[in-house]
Amino acid sequence: MGLTRRQLLKSLAGASVALPFYDIAMGRKAAAMDGHASRFIVFYFPDGIAGPSQNGDASLWHCRGSEFDFELGETLSHLGRFRDECVFFNGLSMGGTDSGSHPGGAKKLLTGVDGGNGESIDQYLARTVGSGASWRHLNLGCMANHNGASGDKHISYSGPGATVAPEDNPLIAFDRIFAGALPGGTPDNTERDRTLSVLDGAMADLADLRSSLGGTEAVKLNQHLEAFREVEARIAGDVGPPVGSCEDPALDAAGFDSAELYEPGRFPAMLRMQTDLMVQAMACGLTQVGVIQGSHHTSELIMSRFEGSDMFDAGYDMRSHQASHYGASHDRGHREFADYVDQRGWWVQQFRYLLEQLEARPEGDGTMLDHSTILLCSEVCDGNTHLHDNMPFVVAGRAGGAISTGRLLQYESMRHSNLLVGLGRSMGADLNNFGQESFGPLPGLLSS
Repeated sequence: MGLTRRQLLKSLAGASVALPFYDIAMGRKAAAMDGHASRFIVFYFPDGIAGPSQNGDASLWHCRGSEFDFELGETLSHLGRFRDECVFFNGLSMGGTDSGSHPGGAKKLLTGVDGGNGESIDQYLARTVGSGASWRHLNLGCMANHNGASGDKHISYSGPGATVAPEDNPLIAFDRIFAGALPGGTPDNTERDRTLSVLDGAMADLADLRSSLGGTEAVKLNQHLEAFREVEARIAGDVGPPVGSCEDPALDAAGFDSAELYEPGRFPAMLRMQTDLMVQAMACGLTQVGVIQGSHHTSELIMSRFEGSDMFDAGYDMRSHQASHYGASHDRGHREFADYVDQRGWWVQQFRYLLEQLEARPEGDGTMLDHSTILLCSEVCDGNTHLHDNMPFVVAGRAGGAISTGRLLQYESMRHSNLLVGLGRSMGADLNNFGQESFGPLPGLLSS
């Protein structure tokens, strides 16, 4: 049984992002750049970066140059195609309290408050500008709860000292997010090679809708129906794996087994599933605020088991935290450092995938990426020293015109809580202070 048109439109009620065919059906015009972001996403990776070493080796992460004329650091070179869609930072500090500590960094990362004694910016935005969405906050993890991780292993805080655990299982997350829009309440997790789809059978409903339209609107809807036919073919196995979209939110769960949730070799596929799920939920207007937490600080994730990656070595176990303690210098002849550099590059590539998925979906006068604010972050700077200065932050997306991208912003130990203020303001929040030592938004971040 498919969704009725009424069920489908009801599932999108309160959406901040209208689907293309929903625009047609309701006679709405596509939203223009309105001066603030439609959504906010945090993408977290653990154990820092190859920053300045104890022996004075230059950072492999941080950019060099001036505001508009700069070169990406080696690790960030994976974002080369998105250089003009990002803002890069040098000199942002989380403050001296607990500097040198992974837990201390995780506590301050999104709260801007020492000891995690505050609400994190994602939770604040979910409670304010994002409160009208069906899911005001979507907190997805990938092995973020491994080995019973809790407390300061998590980065989202609902209040002082109160962390919120992410959902590590993408099937459970999909069920919770989309089941309310499905007839019968829950998706079928076993049929069609374990491909989950919200819009199975909706073709007939859309065909009915087409019969009531004419001219240009009918042509546009025909294009969407053609896209559905392509999705049907992919589901049938005729053309590669299914790709979720606003028209057909789907999760490719082929071969996924919940019993393997914490198998390190499955990590890349699970992170991809969680990323796809986040983008689809936001494309459908079901949420405006989300966190993707990849593992957790001091991670025991064995990244050498990522088959097909630069780190893969079936005969050697190299963990994230293990590699981060590479020594005092950037010695590529040292196994830990060489693997650490590859690991950090892998994380940036996963962030790039998120940007690609947002860019691929039209929205208003641009794409979802144009209307988003996305933060890439970790809890420390250099993985070996654990310092909280010169933090590895990247902001992507034009935030509906609120952020001018393609720039390198450099500061003299500016407190990162000002960045959190700016991120909130980019979403339309009325913020002047957030966390500690913040006095307005980060200078230069916002367009006006």
